[in-house]
Amino acid sequence: MKISTEIGSIARIIGMEKAVEYCAKAGFDAWDFSMFDMCRIDWQTGLPMNTGSPLSGSDALKFARTLKKIGLDHGIVCNQSHAPFPVYVPAVRDCLKRAIACTAEAGGSICVIHPDNNKTAEENAEMYWELLPFAKDCGVKIATENMWNWDNEKAMSSFAACATGEDFKKHIDVVNDDFFVACLDLGHAEMRGSGDGAVSMIRTLGRRLQALHIHDNDLLHDDHQIPFSMDVDFAAIAKALREVDYKGYFTLEADQFLRDYDEENVFEGILKLKESACRFEALFLQSE
Repeated sequence: MKISTEIGSIARIIGMEKAVEYCAKAGFDAWDFSMFDMCRIDWQTGLPMNTGSPLSGSDALKFARTLKKIGLDHGIVCNQSHAPFPVYVPAVRDCLKRAIACTAEAGGSICVIHPDNNKTAEENAEMYWELLPFAKDCGVKIATENMWNWDNEKAMSSFAACATGEDFKKHIDVVNDDFFVACLDLGHAEMRGSGDGAVSMIRTLGRRLQALHIHDNDLLHDDHQIPFSMDVDFAAIAKALREVDYKGYFTLEADQFLRDYDEENVFEGILKLKESACRFEALFLQSE
């Protein structure tokens, strides 16, 4: 198996170019292209903010090619990407094809695009059907992801699109296209209140599951912490992945872990992320 990690949290400290380089030097096989700065929303005005990112302008594709070259020069590839969200915002929707194109230019084979949390499988399918012809032309699969809402009264997560195995499977099967697959966010799946747990979801999804977001939490909040630091049972998850013969990358999305790191010690943090990914990989390989 191969391991990768999102670069968004690293890029906040040292920029995307250096983030790709450091992932390679730390021993990752691939990098996950975080494209959130392509379109960030100011929630006070409801309008897109000026992020200053090359991804938000006319040089987006050129920048993606630059990152690809940096990666290849250091022996690492882009395996997947994450498009901006939430998709119910028109400005974000307008960026989704650009995100797919940037994925292709970076060399990635999967672009994760959130569903609308509060829409059904049939309603979300309309968006994915609209995007799929373009994605196919780019040679990029679209992956949808399991989501969650928050119930203030119960102080825990509640149902959202793809939150259960059955609803996730329905989202994939309604679209019914080989270029539309599942990315299971393990942390989201383990949050109490919203779904039926990662192990159950893995078994329900089976072959539909082709990408992962791996991170840890307290089983209540979406902490996005480094694996093996909190309460998620990664041994059981690795065993379930082995049972369904999962063949994709093990991709970390522990994007809160590096919050207290800076330019001087961020590489130490990336090494710790790599060690946690290798530990998860070892559990998978041992669970025959």
